[in-house]
Amino acid sequence: MFQSYFQKVTELLALEYNCAPEDFRRQENVLTVSVLREGRRIYSLEPYFFHMVTAGSNTVITADESMHPFLRELMKAPDAQGHWLMSVPNFVRIEQELNRHGYTLTQTHHMFLPASDQTPEGNWPVRRFYDAEIMPFYGDPRFPNAICPEYLAGRPDRIVICAYDEAGEIAGMTGCSEDAPHWQQIGIDVLPAYRSRGLGSYLVTMLKNEILGRGDIPFYGTVLSNYHSQQIALHAGFRPAWVEIGAEKIREEKGEVCDV
Repeated sequence: MFQSYFQKVTELLALEYNCAPEDFRRQENVLTVSVLREGRRIYSLEPYFFHMVTAGSNTVITADESMHPFLRELMKAPDAQGHWLMSVPNFVRIEQELNRHGYTLTQTHHMFLPASDQTPEGNWPVRRFYDAEIMPFYGDPRFPNAICPEYLAGRPDRIVICAYDEAGEIAGMTGCSEDAPHWQQIGIDVLPAYRSRGLGSYLVTMLKNEILGRGDIPFYGTVLSNYHSQQIALHAGFRPAWVEIGAEKIREEKGEVCDV
């Protein structure tokens, strides 16, 4: 299961990193010019200024051409070969160069793909919501991860599954957004009173199975420090597949980061 989805994700990432799917299996690192290509995940309406990914072998970077001289030199360094380019010392060097251009690094995003069949373990009552039925949940601060902050036409939320407690109150929510055609990214929020009871894995497994049943591909993302989220992914039958990091523009007047 995992290998077939891994092949598909290299085809998706090739659109975003302006390269070929086989570039993710090379030993040497790859540098390309950032462009917008149809079928990509839509996280920005502009070409990435800097984005970097590893699937465990080499590192692929797509960037604005103004960054290329620095990146070519960096990629020659002994400690920047293969996936070692995605290390903290190199992040520091990249951050310094990005700052010169008015940008700063984002979080590292650790991404997971389905690897095994799982049956949801639990007995929580649930209710499903689809497409327009999700609208009433937008703006609810309890669910920053399960759904987008608002409806986004470029990557709409497609499915939400809510679990309820004995009083009929929401205990947890999982949802998926269609970040690229037929690619559904899963997010999860479990309210504090119901954590460490297996509810997150229960909901994510349920949603993963429904997405697969519809013929789409579920994927799951978290950050390096979110150990609990990583455990949910593993318990729901996902496996680590790739890691990526990008850059965001710095607002000069306030020194704040803004999306591009």
